[in-house]
Amino acid sequence: MTLQEIIDDSKSIVFFGGAGVSTESGIPDFRSVDGLYNQKYDYPPEEILSHTFFVNNTAEFYKFYRDKMLCLDALPNPAHMKLAELENVGKLSAVVTQNIDGLHQKAGSRNVFELHGSTLRNYCTNCKKSFSAQYILNSSGIPRCDKCSSVIKPDVVLYEEGLDNDTVNGALHAIMNADCLIVAGTSFTVYPAASFVKYFSGKHFVLINKDKTPMDNLATLVIHKRVGEVLSQIKV
Repeated sequence: MTLQEIIDDSKSIVFFGGAGVSTESGIPDFRSVDGLYNQKYDYPPEEILSHTFFVNNTAEFYKFYRDKMLCLDALPNPAHMKLAELENVGKLSAVVTQNIDGLHQKAGSRNVFELHGSTLRNYCTNCKKSFSAQYILNSSGIPRCDKCSSVIKPDVVLYEEGLDNDTVNGALHAIMNADCLIVAGTSFTVYPAASFVKYFSGKHFVLINKDKTPMDNLATLVIHKRVGEVLSQIKV
């Protein structure tokens, strides 16, 4: 079956996306040849984006975070737009994403489970007041709460931190009730998110990724192309 035939045959699709969904919007991947892990910093990105580093080296964390993680000018690409369209006509029941850029919502998707949080949300570590990403971008040094002067933290899941239980449960419930799961733009190296696929027991399991993945042999259909290129061809 083609992807078009699978989508036409499905009534409750869940889309599970990784970094490869946002690279076409100009947001860097972590693990590609020119990704963040292959660039030179005083510390490895994985260390910088850890809870321990945030607590102990907050100023250094924010240097990297403002430079590499805040992509506020990025726009949704054809993949984001097509998924919003599929949700709008009742074909797509949920988007589960490992990305933190908010582009699915910007494209118009409503039922989005952000496993790793979002750079668009930030909160005071003391009084919990909320702050925009623009506030973080415009601040210098360590951003502090304008109410109690405590440190502000992005609402993103850092290394060493657990995923939000409600988000995980919502994502798993959607996957378990789907008749089609489309997984795209992920290398299946980030856990526990990569293990979510095993909860799917529906009819069609589709994989879209530029490179081969460890899950290719389990899929109904495997497409080794860019996500936006593939989804933009779907007729709704």
